[in-house]
Amino acid sequence: MRADDLFVGYKDHLPAIYPRRDRQMTGPNKLVIAGAGSGKTTYLVKQALAVAARRVLITTYTESNEEEIRRKFFELHGSVPGNVHIQTWFSLLIEHGIKPFQGRLFEWDVAGMLLDSRRSGLRYKNDQGFPVYWGEDKFQRYYFDRRNRVYSDKLAKLVIRCNKESAGAVFERFSRIYPFIFVDEVQDLAGYDLDILVALFKTPSHVVLVGDPRQVTYLTHLEARHEKYRNGGIENFIREKLPKKVACEIDTASLATSHRNSAAICALSSKLYPAMAATVACNCDHCRQPVPDDAGLHIVRRKDLPRYLKTGKPVQLRWNSNIKVAAADLPTLTFGRSKGLGFDRVVIYPTEKMMSWLEDPTDQLEGEARAKLYVALTRARHVVAVVHNLPEGKSVPGFSLFE
Repeated sequence: MRADDLFVGYKDHLPAIYPRRDRQMTGPNKLVIAGAGSGKTTYLVKQALAVAARRVLITTYTESNEEEIRRKFFELHGSVPGNVHIQTWFSLLIEHGIKPFQGRLFEWDVAGMLLDSRRSGLRYKNDQGFPVYWGEDKFQRYYFDRRNRVYSDKLAKLVIRCNKESAGAVFERFSRIYPFIFVDEVQDLAGYDLDILVALFKTPSHVVLVGDPRQVTYLTHLEARHEKYRNGGIENFIREKLPKKVACEIDTASLATSHRNSAAICALSSKLYPAMAATVACNCDHCRQPVPDDAGLHIVRRKDLPRYLKTGKPVQLRWNSNIKVAAADLPTLTFGRSKGLGFDRVVIYPTEKMMSWLEDPTDQLEGEARAKLYVALTRARHVVAVVHNLPEGKSVPGFSLFE
């Protein structure tokens, strides 16, 4: 069976008012590297509002960020325009990457997605207790659970397979429906999701990616494919893996200024990623006023914590819910859940590795711990307090001790 026969009829349902466009009419693809508090969501919303009547897709990994994008549209425009479609990444891939093509590649209806944080498709455990997984030769068992829900860690791979089996129909369909495709928090994408980005870049659609490689607190999945780019390597991926004939501008300047964090917070957080351009604080009067008397970086000993928490009622940030906080009546978030939010004051319950780095920033702090400390520090506009039983006579560079 030819690919055209395999997916016959799908073109009949494409909107005729959104024909294919050549690259000259839509401008270059772009990756925008952003700093914390630089206005990533505002940037994308303004880009979408400037498009006018043509259809725009804005997609992002987490539901919380999807909600933030919608809030920003209402803040700036009063509503989400009818030509703008906002959808989470997984939902988008199911709706447009798989469901239009089911019934030929496989005969059952997709019943949604099963979110799986580990490798999916367990077949059994052998006599030594080691797991044995279904192979791709067992298509249904490999990609779907018994309720025909596609495994989240194989969703992007299945989209790529659908596109191959249909001779490119998946991404041709994408570009016909959406002349403009914007991806927010692109640093969260991994594995075959990156192959999807490359495929979108090859279409006539105008593709804009925005993200902060320093804020990799969540990933779509832990697929081994493109593993070297997993922890904030999106810029290197674009430089190294995008075909040379496919253009993509890399913009590291437009969103390098923080409209949230003070100069002291910018300077400290930037030390976590010395290979990247440092984020600087803006000079906007409305962003910087009023500055509280206790603005700055502080160390708070455990014995002084109850008294400190009464002074400014900060938001408490911790690694996970097992970390005990001092005030049950104050807002408390994990580092990961706080991403995208901003507060006047935060108090951070650091891990030992985080505290070691704060005491000596020449120490190496890598991976998840580095990203989560960066997120925690950059949630604050004015005041960062770190909980630590600092020994007498010792100090932490850049921090004052709360007495």
